[in-house]
Amino acid sequence: MSVSSNNQWRNRTVFMTGGSRGIGREIALRLAKEGANIAIAAKSDKPHAKLPGTIHSVAEEIISAGGQALPLAVDAREEAQLVKAISDTYNHFGSIDVLINNAGYLGVTPLALTSTKSYDLMHALNTRAPLITMRECLPHLEKSQGQIINLCPPINLDPGWLGAFAPYTSTKYGMTLLSLGASQELKGKNIAIRTLWPATLIATAAIGVAAGESALAVSRKPLIMADAAFALLSQREHFADTVNWLDEDVLRSLGETDFDHYANMPENAHQIQRDFYIGTF
Repeated sequence: MSVSSNNQWRNRTVFMTGGSRGIGREIALRLAKEGANIAIAAKSDKPHAKLPGTIHSVAEEIISAGGQALPLAVDAREEAQLVKAISDTYNHFGSIDVLINNAGYLGVTPLALTSTKSYDLMHALNTRAPLITMRECLPHLEKSQGQIINLCPPINLDPGWLGAFAPYTSTKYGMTLLSLGASQELKGKNIAIRTLWPATLIATAAIGVAAGESALAVSRKPLIMADAAFALLSQREHFADTVNWLDEDVLRSLGETDFDHYANMPENAHQIQRDFYIGTF
């Protein structure tokens, strides 16, 4: 889906956690096409043996697409690294207009099989890091009357999903609650805070590892999330004060009803798997 931005992204800066692959990379490239400055704060400073992409390869893609890039080697578990990366981004570009909390850890294990180390990692990336980045970006976002997008699901209290992998769910819902609370806390400061989540499985490396190749066959491309994020950011007033959004609902609100072209495998366009947190278990 193409949404005209009227050059509104020139000289505007996006700070994104993660982003060297998958949904984050796709969002970064979508904004880069409009000339945005993108700071990619991710751990992938060196090539991974099994996963594509680094902060440097994505930075090259951002520049090729028409944007400016600042690759930052950051472990989002480390507060000092996040604080420095945000400061470096502001000093380099002169503003922070958008914060996108994209980094996360998908740990789909039941309570009985979740180690403390694994839960600490989920909590650190899915809840703690977004709190730090929102807090540290706040002075800059107040200046720019900016926006925040947190990639986390709407809260669905269906007992089936709550019982499926409660440790991971608790950390992602924690991010959602932070978003809802911050949107109330910051009323009057003209900072838009929204969450975005896919209505279906998305073909990313994380899904491939967690659910296998068969899941990728019934997934959509990350492009649908990029188009939805771009629409939320570029047509801010259209989405009013609603905080929680699914990608499909964003695009439907702008008149799009056919999502077949987003299928990862076109032949499976009518067999796409709904996301874990949508509907009932």
